[in-house]
Amino acid sequence: MKLTVLSDNYTYIDRYFLGEPALSFYIEEGDERILFDTGYSDSVIFNAEKMGIDLSNLTAIVLSHGHNDHTRGLSYLWDKYDLTGVKLIAHPLAFVKKRYLGELIGAPFTRAECERHGLQLIDGSKPVRISERLLFLGGIPRVTSFEAKNPLGEYESDGSWIKDDLQDDSAMVYEGEQGLFLITGCSHSGICNMILYACELAKTEVTTGVIGGFHLMEENEQLEQTVRFLKDHTSGKLYPCHCVSLKAKHHMMKELPVEEVGVGMELVIH
Repeated sequence: MKLTVLSDNYTYIDRYFLGEPALSFYIEEGDERILFDTGYSDSVIFNAEKMGIDLSNLTAIVLSHGHNDHTRGLSYLWDKYDLTGVKLIAHPLAFVKKRYLGELIGAPFTRAECERHGLQLIDGSKPVRISERLLFLGGIPRVTSFEAKNPLGEYESDGSWIKDDLQDDSAMVYEGEQGLFLITGCSHSGICNMILYACELAKTEVTTGVIGGFHLMEENEQLEQTVRFLKDHTSGKLYPCHCVSLKAKHHMMKELPVEEVGVGMELVIH
């Protein structure tokens, strides 16, 4: 599997790509060409073109959850490319209206609009096999005592606004030769919960690495316990990005093999 970072908060020095507080990865695995999250703007298209990546040949688009820094770029994609027949894998709740402090933060489109642009919607509330080695996890069981305890904003349901515990938040896992490699967007459901569920589905206890947002901002008990968990349950390098603060990364680096992430980074996982 080859993964290229198309959108992130950071860019590498002397690599003149566009960065934004968003996330998008381009993944090549066998015959599959997958966009995992779409960023916030058309920067994904700009960066892909500059890297020589042809987004007109996508076979699948995966949405980790419904926040607009992971979904809004989709509208720029269908304005530029014909997405007819491209699989769109997402939890149904990724398409509902979401708000935080009165501001709309959800995907700026509906399921019906996606279908009008020819996308083939696939229900991501349960695990979805994308390729022989790539699996979308679906709804994540929340089993740890220290994660995913506080709602973030609200979502609309039947005309009412309900506290949003982001049941739509999910991830993908690559089942490699040496173990599992997790690909996540924001980990609102808990990075440790995700790893536990991926191991359960794949019937293994070996996780060789993780890339994506861990949603860790403060030096608190959750961060402490997450570091302990990652030390015990991962054996390879970690690539926290997007929604991980500098102080959280600094704290993690004291005990974990943390690598820098930026737009243009390429990973090859066997």
